[in-house]
Amino acid sequence: MRKFIAFILFSVAGTSAWCADTIRPGLWEVTTRSDLLGLAAHVPSDQMQQITSLARQYGLKMPRIRDGAAISKVCITPEMAQQDIPSRLYENQSGCAVVNGSRSGNHYQVELVCDHPRFKGNGRAEGVFSTPEHFTGKTEFNSTVQGAPLYVYAETSGRWVGAQCEVTQPVR
Repeated sequence: MRKFIAFILFSVAGTSAWCADTIRPGLWEVTTRSDLLGLAAHVPSDQMQQITSLARQYGLKMPRIRDGAAISKVCITPEMAQQDIPSRLYENQSGCAVVNGSRSGNHYQVELVCDHPRFKGNGRAEGVFSTPEHFTGKTEFNSTVQGAPLYVYAETSGRWVGAQCEVTQPVR
């Protein structure tokens, strides 16, 4: 369950950070709001440390979570900014894959299918870049985690902070 929640937290937080020809490479601040993130305040500190350690195993840094929002810094390389669809974020992570993705102008959407021994489900993520330095998006995910149904909805926004990414690593 913890692995799945960590996957959702990080996939939702990074979902809208790509769109070719409309995104400026560099350091971005990404804010994600969801009911699931609102529960983070109630997670005992030892369990939160386990989730943070799990995230590191996947090469991810746990975002700061406060008041139902995760705030993270994401480095977008010029190569990432040129991708049509942000499928690299999801491919082969925690048993999830992108099955459909499309882009039209400054809007993109992807569909996810997860088939992991501990969780199975599907979801959809989409985003819109209002400018090369600002985006909004949403993610919906329906799943079964160790036999229990779980629905996650999140809203994401991002803003370009600067051209230099020394303070963070690119999303892998």
